[in-house]
Amino acid sequence: MTAQRDYEIFEAGDVALQSGSVFPALKLAYKTYGTLSPARDNVILYPTSFSAQHTDTEWLIGPDSVLDPTRYFIIIPNLFGNGLSSSPSNTPAPFPEVSYHDAIAVQHRLLTERFGISKLALVYGWSMGGMQAYHWSALHPDMVERAAIVCGSARCSPYNYVFLESVKAALTADPAFRDGRFLERPVAGYRAMGRVYAGWAMSHGFYRDELWREAGFISLEDYLTRAWDATFARRDANDLLAQIGIWQNGDISRCASFAGDLDRALAAIKAHMLLMPGATDRYFDVHDNEDELGKLVNARSAVLHPIPSLHGHRAGNPVNNPRDQAFIKAEVAALLRK
Repeated sequence: MTAQRDYEIFEAGDVALQSGSVFPALKLAYKTYGTLSPARDNVILYPTSFSAQHTDTEWLIGPDSVLDPTRYFIIIPNLFGNGLSSSPSNTPAPFPEVSYHDAIAVQHRLLTERFGISKLALVYGWSMGGMQAYHWSALHPDMVERAAIVCGSARCSPYNYVFLESVKAALTADPAFRDGRFLERPVAGYRAMGRVYAGWAMSHGFYRDELWREAGFISLEDYLTRAWDATFARRDANDLLAQIGIWQNGDISRCASFAGDLDRALAAIKAHMLLMPGATDRYFDVHDNEDELGKLVNARSAVLHPIPSLHGHRAGNPVNNPRDQAFIKAEVAALLRK
């Protein structure tokens, strides 16, 4: 018996991509929470992060959580390559190159064509979701009222790019990778990828102070084995590679509108901007957000409030971390009052 689907599908049809190719019968999976107001002005868009599906991120939604569905109509669009929206795992090969710009174009169609939405009270995103929130702010400045960029940036930095190269190298070293794609599940590759990710995702201080003990792990090896070895095995390996490609090529200015001029792209943003990096995040360094902050010259307001945490990149996704969760909740509440 097939499990009942808990999300909707937006059939976008044949979509012309930024790369110049056409994606036939492209599909965007999404889920909504709460009720759309008669004025359609209570909308929060919450894009997914790397390898995440909406079920992985909806913990942030609740009456007493960061995003309140009793006040807001919250939409989680699943990013291409996550196994629910169009992905290598559910699309005939070869899977075309897609970008954040392509994702935002289809998300925009979903909002306008299916719901008649012309204003977003907030675009909230962590990691790859934060990069999408940045793209939304630059590409649709008159539509986005507020944006919370949590452990994200306007473009993938060279350092971040190199990290992703190490992830790809670990995954594709598995013998299941042949002729440019995975033909079987890369069991060893998943574990290698998890071990690489574990070193980068958390901070030096996290390991020095053995903060993994707070989550009930009894040793460092126990933490690595149970928290990281199988983390990515739940996803199709070709899907992971597709999303890594989106991440590495992420840049709000890489489009015809801005012709690679990042300063001009940042200056296009009009929203109230909250830049909330993790103080110890190595993927999206605080200094990148500091540099962006000074270029948000036309934003209604722009603040940089790093999350004071030793949880590295994971400070922005504090599922079982009440301190960081409380910090994010307070910051987002203040943003929504603007």
